[in-house]
Amino acid sequence: MDIDLASLTPRDRYKLLCGVVIPRPIAWVTTCNPDGSTNLAPFSFFNVFGADPATVVLGLEHHPDGRPKDTTANIDRTGEFVVHILTPDLNEIMVESAAQYAPGESETEALGLATEPAARVAPPRLCAAPVALECRKTVGLSLSPERCILVGEALSLTARDGLIDLDTCHVNWGDALPTARLFADRYARLVESDRLTIPTRPERPDS
Repeated sequence: MDIDLASLTPRDRYKLLCGVVIPRPIAWVTTCNPDGSTNLAPFSFFNVFGADPATVVLGLEHHPDGRPKDTTANIDRTGEFVVHILTPDLNEIMVESAAQYAPGESETEALGLATEPAARVAPPRLCAAPVALECRKTVGLSLSPERCILVGEALSLTARDGLIDLDTCHVNWGDALPTARLFADRYARLVESDRLTIPTRPERPDS
């Protein structure tokens, strides 16, 4: 089966791409509303893309009429945001934060989610999230009326006690690996992993 993606509607392309490119990490993002309150929204078009500088990329969706949603508007205005990584115990409230709140309404206040000041940016961190990346906008790319791509630099990483061994920079998630997004309303709980080491090939003698 060969599918010409250009022949499909954007909605059908979205369904297919989200159904085959799985699992995807979820960025639970806080930003500052114009009145200083905290906006919160989840995004599954997200990943890290480099370490020098520490680079994160978000795919931010607009309203149907092309207007930016609160997260995009807040980042465009302030240049700052915090990406949180969540575990399955936070799935339900994460989904609740994706509901249609009024423009400028604070999801953290509506949902009773406690926050604490970030170290290097204005948006606060979520106390419940095991990991937070404090980020500054590098560049935004508008690809269509539907979506923009935001590239940011991670300035700081905060983690719950015991998660990171600073001597080795190893991360130990234990039995609570982060939530993964599948498609539609499906999410994955990661419960098993394998170790597969890249083999070392012998050097070829000089010819």
